[in-house]
Amino acid sequence: MTSLDKPTEAAQQDDPRAVTEAALFEAFGGVRGMVETVVPGLLFVTIYTINKDLHMSAIAALAVSLVLVVVRLAMKDTVKHAFSGVFGVAFGVVFAMMTGNAKDFYLPGMLYTLGLSLAYIITTLCGVPLLGLILGPVFKENLSWRTRNPGRKKAYAKASYAWGLILLAKCAILFPLYWWADTTQLGWVLIALKIPPFLLAVWLTWVFLAKAPAPIDVFAEMEAEEKAAESRAAESKGAESSGVAATESADAGPRHRRDG
Repeated sequence: MTSLDKPTEAAQQDDPRAVTEAALFEAFGGVRGMVETVVPGLLFVTIYTINKDLHMSAIAALAVSLVLVVVRLAMKDTVKHAFSGVFGVAFGVVFAMMTGNAKDFYLPGMLYTLGLSLAYIITTLCGVPLLGLILGPVFKENLSWRTRNPGRKKAYAKASYAWGLILLAKCAILFPLYWWADTTQLGWVLIALKIPPFLLAVWLTWVFLAKAPAPIDVFAEMEAEEKAAESRAAESKGAESSGVAATESADAGPRHRRDG
């Protein structure tokens, strides 16, 4: 490992566990992000359980997801998690309205979960773990972990496998229920499986990354390289100025002697 491959001093001074925890909260939205993913579905299944009204349940779920976005905007907070919730609910509403089957409200989210689980596994098998692509920018390391930090790449691979297998197990429960159970049964099981698998995957990610080598801050490296380049340019300019001054002084000496 070259000197540039070594973690920055700031990364070495920080508690790696605390840094990893903060990065995971930023990437996955923390407690608030989890609430925003659960509330629309919870409202849908609650209303549908009470009155079996697909339209009222769908409109209520979409409305509350929009309210969550408005609240984020009013607080000038990041809206990516809330917006993702809106899109997910909107797709579910469209599917359910088109087919007239309330269970189809959950189908887009289930297909997304299946696709995501396969993406985690396949990208890891290909040597580019998806979790590294997601968290690299958060840790300011971008893709440096691929070639310059093998211990960190291994941790991303383990974490990506964990996410893929956990989501795949979730799909193995939900898809049979989609075919065999009614809407309320599927809805309540899906709500029950929203947070626990997510927390397990996040915890395993935290465990793997907290034990991994510190990330290489490529942004700090670029800033250091720019400052070094500016310093060299200033020194070169100063040397040129000194050389010109010395030449002028040497030329002036003989003229003074001839004038005398």
